[in-house]
Amino acid sequence: MSWGTELWDQFDNLEKHTQWGIDILEKYIKFVKERTEIELSYAKQLRNLSKKYQPKKNSKEEEEYKYTSCKAFISTLNEMNDYAGQHEVISENMASQIIVDLARYVQELKQERKLNFHDGRKAQQHIESCWKQLESSKRRFERDCKEADRAQQYFEKMDADINVTKADVEKARQQAQIRHQMAEDSKADYSSILQKFNHEQHEYYHTHIPNIFQKIQEMEERRIVRIGDSMKTYAEVDRQVIPIIGKCLDGIVKAAESIDQKNDSQLVIEAYKSGFEPPGDIEFEDYSQPMKRTVSDNSLSNSRGEGKPDLKFGGKSKGKLWPFIKKNKPPPPPPASASPSAVPNGPQSPKQQKEPLSHRFNEFMTSKPKIHCFRSLKRGGATPEDFSNLPPEQRRKKLQQKVDELNKEIQKEMDQRDAITKMKDVYLKNPQMGDPASLDHKLAEVSQNIEKLRLETQKFEAWLAEVEGRLPARSEQMRRQSGLYDSQNPPAVNNCAQDRESSPDGSYTEEQSQESEVKVLATDFDDEFDDEEPLPAIGTCKALYTFEGQNEGTISVVEGETLYVIEEDKGDGWTRIRRNEDEEGYVPTSYVEVYLDKNAKGAKTYI
Repeated sequence: MSWGTELWDQFDNLEKHTQWGIDILEKYIKFVKERTEIELSYAKQLRNLSKKYQPKKNSKEEEEYKYTSCKAFISTLNEMNDYAGQHEVISENMASQIIVDLARYVQELKQERKLNFHDGRKAQQHIESCWKQLESSKRRFERDCKEADRAQQYFEKMDADINVTKADVEKARQQAQIRHQMAEDSKADYSSILQKFNHEQHEYYHTHIPNIFQKIQEMEERRIVRIGDSMKTYAEVDRQVIPIIGKCLDGIVKAAESIDQKNDSQLVIEAYKSGFEPPGDIEFEDYSQPMKRTVSDNSLSNSRGEGKPDLKFGGKSKGKLWPFIKKNKPPPPPPASASPSAVPNGPQSPKQQKEPLSHRFNEFMTSKPKIHCFRSLKRGGATPEDFSNLPPEQRRKKLQQKVDELNKEIQKEMDQRDAITKMKDVYLKNPQMGDPASLDHKLAEVSQNIEKLRLETQKFEAWLAEVEGRLPARSEQMRRQSGLYDSQNPPAVNNCAQDRESSPDGSYTEEQSQESEVKVLATDFDDEFDDEEPLPAIGTCKALYTFEGQNEGTISVVEGETLYVIEEDKGDGWTRIRRNEDEEGYVPTSYVEVYLDKNAKGAKTYI
C-alpha cells in the first residue's frame, strides 16, 4: 500500500489532505491549551476558596479553631490547597509536554510538507516542459513533411511541363531535395525527443512521483502517530497526579476521622469553666408573716452570720453563694389592680413586695456578672494585670498564655544577643569590618530587655503558681490575713441585712451592700488556694538526665531517679512531679520518661 503507486494522479488531493492533517493538529493544540487555562483557573479558584475560609491570624476566629472538627476543616482546606496544586501541575505538564512540543512539531511538519510538494511541483514542471518540447518537434516534423511533399509535387509538375526551361526544373529539383532533407532532420529530431520524453515520463510516474508521495505518506503517518502519542501523554499527565490527589482525599478522610466529639466537649469545658460551683438550694421565704422575712442560706446576709465562713470555691461547701449572681434591686410594685390588697376580703399584703421566685431564677440565669473578681474589687482595677477579673480556671489559662508569650520574647532577645555577640567576635578578629565597641550599647540594651522580661515572667509565674496552689507560704500568709480580716469584721453582713430590712420601702441597693459583700467574698476567695489537698499521683517517671531546678517552682532530679507524677504536661513542656510529701515541683518533660497509671484520675493514655 503506497500512495506513490495507488495515488500517482492525486497530487492536488494529497496536498489538500495533508493541509487538513496540519489543521487537525493545530486544533488539538488549541484544545489542550484551553484545557490548561481551565485547570489554572480551577486551581486559582480552589486556592482562593481555601484562603477565604482560612482563619485570620491573631483573631478570635483563630482561637475557635482549636476544636477537632475545626482542625479537620483546616486540614480539609490545606488538602484542597494541595489539590489545587495538582491541577496546576496538570496545566504545567500539558503545556510543556504537549503544547510546546506539538507547536514545534507543527512548524517542522509544515516545512517538510512544503519541501515535498515543492519537489513534486518541480517534477511536474519538468515533465510538462518535456511534453511541450515533444509537441513542438512533432509539429515541426509535420510541417517539414508537408513542405517536402509540396516541393516534390512542384518539381514533378515543372519536370513534366515542356514549356519550362531546364534551369527552372533544376531549381525545383534542388528545392524539393532541400525540403526532403529538412523533413528527414525533423523526423530524426522528433524521434530523439520522443524517446527522451518517454524516458522522462517513465521516471516521473515510476520513480520521482512515487518517491515524493512516499515521503508525504510517511510524513502524514508520523503526524498521525504524533497526535496519538500526544493523546496518551494527555491521559498520563492526569494519571500521574491521581495518586497525589488520592492522598489529598485520604488526608481529608483522615482529618474527618480524627474528629473527637468528646475532646471538643472537654475543650468547651476548659474554655468556659469558671472554677466555681453552682449555688445551693434556695430556701422557702414565708410571705404569710407580714414583718418577718426569711433570708436564703446562699444570700450574703447569712453567709457569715453563723460563725466560721462557709464560702469557698474548692468544692467543700454545699450552701455557698454563686459568685457571679447579680444583686438586682427588687422589681417595682405591681399595679393596684393586681395587688392582693385590692381584692375584697383578701389578706393584707406585706409592706415590701417580694419578687417572685421565678423572676429571681430568670435574673440568676440571664444576668451578667456584676462582681467579676474579688481581688479586682479590692484593688479597684477594671482589668488588672494578673487577670484577677477572671474565674480561677480562665485566669490560670490566661496567665499560662502570658508566661509562654514572655518566654518566646526572652528566647527572641537571647537569639538577638547571641547574634550581636558573634558579630562582636567577628569585629574583634577583623577590625576592618567594624568597631566592636559600637555594639556594646546594643548588647547592653538587649541584656537589659532580657532582664526586664525575666522579671516580668517571674511575676506572672508567681501569680500562676498562686492560682495553681504552688506557693504554700504565700497561701498561709493569705489565710492568716483572711482570718484576721474576718475576726475584725464579723458583723458587717448582719448590719447589711439589718439595713435591708429597715429600709423604708423594703428595698436595698448594691451600693449599700457592696462593701460588706466584697469583704466577705474576697477573703474566702483567697482561702480557696490554701486548703487544697495534695494532688494524687497519676503515675511514675524516670529521670533520663540530671536537671538542676534553680528557678522557683522547679525541682532538681538526678539521672536514673524514680519519682511520682502528679500533673502531666499540659502543652507547655513541663511535668509536675513529687519526690516526697514536702518536695515537689516541675521538670522539663523531655528530661523524664513518664509512665502514667491508666486507672488514675485525670491520666491520659498515649498510644
